[in-house]
Amino acid sequence: MRSEQAKPVKLSDYRVADPVVKTVHLDIVLHPTATRVIAALDVAPHPQGLPGAPLVFDGDGLTLAAIAIDGRTPAPEAFEATADRLVIHNPPAGPFRLTLETVVDPQANTQLMGLYRSSGTWCTQCEAEGFRRITYFPDRPDVLAVYTTRIEAEKKAAPVLLGNGNLVEAGDLPGGRHYAVWHDPHPKPSYLFALVGGDLAEVSDTFTTRSGRVVKLGIFVEHGKEDRCAYAMDALKRSMRWDEEAFGCEYDLDVFNIVAVSDFNMGAMENKGLNIFNDKYVLALPDTATDQDYAAIEAIIAHEYFHNWTGNRITCRDWFQLCLKEGLTVFRDQEFSGDMRSRAVKRIADVRLLKSHQFAEDAGPLSHPVRPETYHEINNFYTATVYEKGAEIIRALKVLIGPEAFRRGMDLYLARHDGDAATVEDFIACFAEASGRDLTQFFLWYRQSGTPQVAVATRHDPVAGTFTVDLKQTHLPTPGQDVKQPMVIPLAFGLIGPDGAERSLFTEDGKAVPGVIALDAAQKSVTFSGHPTRPVLSINRGFSAPVVLKTDLTAADLGFLARHDGDAYNRWQAIQTLATNHLVTASRKDGTHADGGAEILGEALAAVLADADRDPAFAAQALTLPSESDIARELGADVDPDAVLAARRALRLAVRSRLDTALSDALTR
Repeated sequence: MRSEQAKPVKLSDYRVADPVVKTVHLDIVLHPTATRVIAALDVAPHPQGLPGAPLVFDGDGLTLAAIAIDGRTPAPEAFEATADRLVIHNPPAGPFRLTLETVVDPQANTQLMGLYRSSGTWCTQCEAEGFRRITYFPDRPDVLAVYTTRIEAEKKAAPVLLGNGNLVEAGDLPGGRHYAVWHDPHPKPSYLFALVGGDLAEVSDTFTTRSGRVVKLGIFVEHGKEDRCAYAMDALKRSMRWDEEAFGCEYDLDVFNIVAVSDFNMGAMENKGLNIFNDKYVLALPDTATDQDYAAIEAIIAHEYFHNWTGNRITCRDWFQLCLKEGLTVFRDQEFSGDMRSRAVKRIADVRLLKSHQFAEDAGPLSHPVRPETYHEINNFYTATVYEKGAEIIRALKVLIGPEAFRRGMDLYLARHDGDAATVEDFIACFAEASGRDLTQFFLWYRQSGTPQVAVATRHDPVAGTFTVDLKQTHLPTPGQDVKQPMVIPLAFGLIGPDGAERSLFTEDGKAVPGVIALDAAQKSVTFSGHPTRPVLSINRGFSAPVVLKTDLTAADLGFLARHDGDAYNRWQAIQTLATNHLVTASRKDGTHADGGAEILGEALAAVLADADRDPAFAAQALTLPSESDIARELGADVDPDAVLAARRALRLAVRSRLDTALSDALTR
């Protein structure tokens, strides 16, 4: 790693980009080992920059073959070019055209960043800082430019030439060569630049937007794999329609292309109008792909498409704001998958992933805020915290302000910042304005690392007919953050009576409660009236806040929730907690045996099976016991793997015996 890259980058050091680049014209002549890149950049010093200050362009392993400023070659002392940067001393005071020629070796690019060639196909990957490996450029997300790209190649080697935007010109050239010109009218950062050249097969279709425009869709794959693209194409069309209906986002180009290659080093990349995928997330046939494979293809196709607005049309000002595009887009693809499939099962899967990966990250030495304050290497921040916790914060915001205000906030954000490089502050400000709420404290979710812990205790007074919920939030120290401030934790909840019915929510002074407690202090108590008999509390419904929850629910309470809770996630969570408590006790090294939790668990699972017809996928999830790793995580350092395995096997046998008839009935219905 170069020494200048090893220096920490700090959010507090952000300065506006200087120079400004408004348009980029690229002429790229593809060759396996000597691809020529001519970049014509319309450059201007930033108005807030220092007049006459040198302009610096990023590079990475480049060799400058030629340079011109407004068509004239500058004197050798007027610029300095190294492999890692280009400096123009005393640049023109006004706008000028900078023309640069570089030669790169795609075949030798084993980093697979920038332009590379693998298995005969030229491909690019420019996020986060790969464009600087193609040409010198202010390679940062807040430099937005309109790109026109001419690609030339030997037609036999690369009959397919793809770029960002719309195809505006193509033709044959002497000597068996050809070219294609692509123009993207929407300003974008350099990390979204893409091109592909190769011998690929195309599967095509069309999509008609809500305004009546017909968009040509293409999926390009290696020859012989065309028959595996049908589901990905269907998922793409459903994603486009859903984004129009759920967020009002209509596609904005004439074409949308996906390239699926086996040698792509990322999962997928959302380049404007030209998404590039590893083909494992595109190709599927029923006789070789599992249900999980299909679900992953659907989600990832949707995720990359949804970036067209949340990431491309509105990008992040700097890489500290990475959660602004990734966390928001993960939330959007989760909502899409929930609408396409069982919403309960999707939510359970997302929370399981969060707990197993992100909670562990929060509890370890690499804990960091969703929006970090410093980094040494930005590629190290493509983490579960930025993606998965970033999505959970968006969900918590929606719970806090309500779905109507959330939609108004999204509409405002998309309208106000279209074409911008935005910040998390810009995003939250839209929801504060749309909801009329002060969200200053909510912003701590982005600044503080670690997973909040919430303790819940309840008190019932049958004489007064009151039920009180006492809440307390705590925050453990994390690297660089020994002291934390109380956060706003939106806890969706309900009270369930002995008859299994939801009870109305009124506080002591007769005010109706909307089903969400905003825990905005270190401790808070809420008392509800009209409860002569003790209800059972169902809290953090739908996992409304990404917290570790500790309640005083008994095994009997958990069994009751597992049978009667109207919230599917909490119903599943009650079953998991019952099973986990039983297995943890049974796995102790001291030989302590479990109490009667297995019988309560059996009754709960029997109730799930009784209505399995409503959502068989949820019933399957509920019947799946916590894994060995789940139990080990609860045990902490004191883990006996043999005891954990034996306890889980014993519980599975007990449950199977208890549910033998019910399982047979469910399978034959």
